Amino acid sequence: MAERRLFTSESVTEGHPDKIADQISDAILDEILKGDKDARVACETVVNTGMALIVGEISTNTYVDIPKIVRKTVKDIGYIRAKYGYDYKTMSVLTGIDEQSEDIAQGVDDAFETRDSATISTGAGDQGLMFGFACDETEELMPLPIALAHQLARRLTEVRKEEIIDYLRPDGKTQVTVEYDEENNVKRIDTIVISSQHHEEVETEKIREDLINHVIREVVPEELLDADTRYIINPTGRFVIGGPQGDAGLTGRKIIVDTYGGYARHGGGAFSGKDPTKVDRSAAYAARYIAKNIVAAKVAAKCEIQLAYAIGVSEPVSISVDTFGTSEYSESAIVAVIRKQFNLSPDGIIDMLDLKRPIYKATASYGHFGRNDAEFPWEKIDKATAIKTELESVTMK
Repeated sequence: MAERRLFTSESVTEGHPDKIADQISDAILDEILKGDKDARVACETVVNTGMALIVGEISTNTYVDIPKIVRKTVKDIGYIRAKYGYDYKTMSVLTGIDEQSEDIAQGVDDAFETRDSATISTGAGDQGLMFGFACDETEELMPLPIALAHQLARRLTEVRKEEIIDYLRPDGKTQVTVEYDEENNVKRIDTIVISSQHHEEVETEKIREDLINHVIREVVPEELLDADTRYIINPTGRFVIGGPQGDAGLTGRKIIVDTYGGYARHGGGAFSGKDPTKVDRSAAYAARYIAKNIVAAKVAAKCEIQLAYAIGVSEPVSISVDTFGTSEYSESAIVAVIRKQFNLSPDGIIDMLDLKRPIYKATASYGHFGRNDAEFPWEKIDKATAIKTELESVTMK
């Protein structure tokens, strides 16, 4: 008997300690961008029982009240009582902020290509490689496992905040295992795992019943569930201690949750707390934008884009495309069209996606990609027609 093909992705709620850190870092970034769109921000957050530590490098001409931003973010997530192990009113907020290194700043302020000319362009804020991905498994052109994991995590927060399930607490994790057929088409959901922080007096069986009825069945299409689908709910039997009391949190530690759930490659750089001159963030958004438009144009059913940069250099050192055998066009032809249709210098990406705006806190939970609840410019498919037309004209020649 052939082994079944299974793939699993996970997500976490906004009350997970790593996601608290991401949201704090991006809330600080957003507040700075409101007053200084050209600020350089690399803001890292550490959370633990009763405290948040904000560190990093920030160069700006505006002032923001960091403790106030931290406390509001924690309050909005739902840590509003000391008995939850984390409380916005009583927590301590520590800061250790420096300015951006002058050595880095000189390369970002004046790119390598224009350093000896009167023209000034922005250089990449670091070296690195970034990936973007899209596929036609879902309406939002994302892999189904991560799409469902995010939807379950969001629903877990909704039923808590709307008091549909009034004993839940902010911390939680979801995981979805999808079974694929021989042609890599979605066949069914094999396993769903949910762990949610809860009031100490609630029985595990009650949690199981409520999460299946009010979370899973409200999110997962019924046709993907069958009698053999497994539901694993709070498998330790108890999840009372959660959030920063249960585990320290750190900005950028959920990069696979942030992207494609492991379905596609990741360059390693984190996103949250970074202004758009950091190509770790902006070029990953650009790569998703390109990949999504290629799939939306039906040029490929699956597409992965890699971009790579050198610190202080404006243009990418490489552009790579993989369509996994799902396109009739050569990957070299697609790269040529990408170079023509997209300006992938830091300035070009920032202008193309209008990134010097306070839009980042919304990215810091439930994924940066495939979102229908937020106006993220890298999710637009406004380049699809131009890409298709350009490729058709190339092949006709």
